[in-house]
Amino acid sequence: MKRVLFAAAAAAVFAIGAGVYLAGGATAAPESTFVLLDGSSKKTADLKGKVTLVNFWATSCTTCVAEMPKIVATYDKYKARGYDTLAVAMQYDPPSYVVNYAETRKLPFKVAIDNTGAVARAWGDVQLTPTTYVVNKRGEIVKRYVGEPNFAELHQLIEKLLAEA
Repeated sequence: MKRVLFAAAAAAVFAIGAGVYLAGGATAAPESTFVLLDGSSKKTADLKGKVTLVNFWATSCTTCVAEMPKIVATYDKYKARGYDTLAVAMQYDPPSYVVNYAETRKLPFKVAIDNTGAVARAWGDVQLTPTTYVVNKRGEIVKRYVGEPNFAELHQLIEKLLAEA
């Protein structure tokens, strides 16, 4: 009996850690203030009305750097239909590296720096990068990816969410 309970608990922890969110199990995106590279700020409430990808990343993360062109392509594909992207650089990422990366790669979406780590803590204590959230038009998290998303699956989800009222 103890083994069964342990296995069930381990499976639950794994599912949560892997970021499995079931349809209908959407939770409100946490209240946060994102400080953007231009010095302005954006609040979680500002995400409402659009399908938004919130990507926690770092310039030192090879997977983050490798997936960034796909994140840009996804943004370019859907931006005219009510889709947005917000890239959140982790607290340990030197701001000068983030600015340089965003400028040299000409990132077309908003980039924030989580100087205090408060945003990462609010969004489930993000520690692994990349960690990516998909937020629907109502401001609810509908999917979480730890590691590079399956972009074909992500695009299907974005299409579905964009079609919702």
